Amino acid sequence: MTEMAQANRRQAGPRTVGQLAERFGVTVRTLHHYDEIGLLVPSERSAAGYRLYTEADVTRLQHVVVYRRLGFALEEIALLLDESRSSRDDVVRHLRRQRAAVMSRLDEMRGLVAAIDRALENEMNDQPATEQDLKVLFGESFDDYQGEAQQRWGDTDAWKQSQQRTKHYTKADWEQVKTETDRLNDAFLQAFRSGEPPTSEAAMAAAEAHREHIDRRFYDCDHAFHKCLADLYVSDPRYTATYDESLDVEGLAQYVHDAMYANAARHGA
Repeated sequence: MTEMAQANRRQAGPRTVGQLAERFGVTVRTLHHYDEIGLLVPSERSAAGYRLYTEADVTRLQHVVVYRRLGFALEEIALLLDESRSSRDDVVRHLRRQRAAVMSRLDEMRGLVAAIDRALENEMNDQPATEQDLKVLFGESFDDYQGEAQQRWGDTDAWKQSQQRTKHYTKADWEQVKTETDRLNDAFLQAFRSGEPPTSEAAMAAAEAHREHIDRRFYDCDHAFHKCLADLYVSDPRYTATYDESLDVEGLAQYVHDAMYANAARHGA
């Protein structure tokens, strides 16, 4: 039994229009209108002629309120309620009908919520990644690396092109970039640990994939420019640490440098 029904049963005797309006959250004017159209006519009157609502009237109003919340028109509600006159079986039948209607609406609402969630997710995925997103992906030192890179390369065409390309990258885009970068690092690492020389096909293939990744994701990177980048891996301790310390493999940065040079040479650079 609902809290509303329990409260109604605890209150014995006829209710006034004000009491009924307060109990069901409707206005006195609404109850007067229901009376005028015959939807809910109070069964009793006080000695002074005021409307008084019996227990049966309360039950009928409860059905009216529920049906209205479900979107039924007043005319439809009148037809539903006037099919019978609220015997116990009729009340059960109305409640079951209302429950079925509510469950149907719940299914519709769940479907609508799911559609909204999908649309929201798509919309959020189309938004450029935030600074916090990038820190989560690349570590708290991301800002330091970004600042150093801007100081070093900020006036170059490569930097400007990279900024132009990446300014609309979403979090999903950056996640893909990180996945690709990890895959490239693994290729270098496997070749190094397998004892392949930097001039081997495996090492040079890793170097070429590295160059293509930069060229596709950030800025135009031909083989000559790729050699310039390779020089940084052995001349700048911060770049060397990207391989030797981050991957905990001493000598890997030099190996990557040599593989990039070997790959550039076989392409005539």
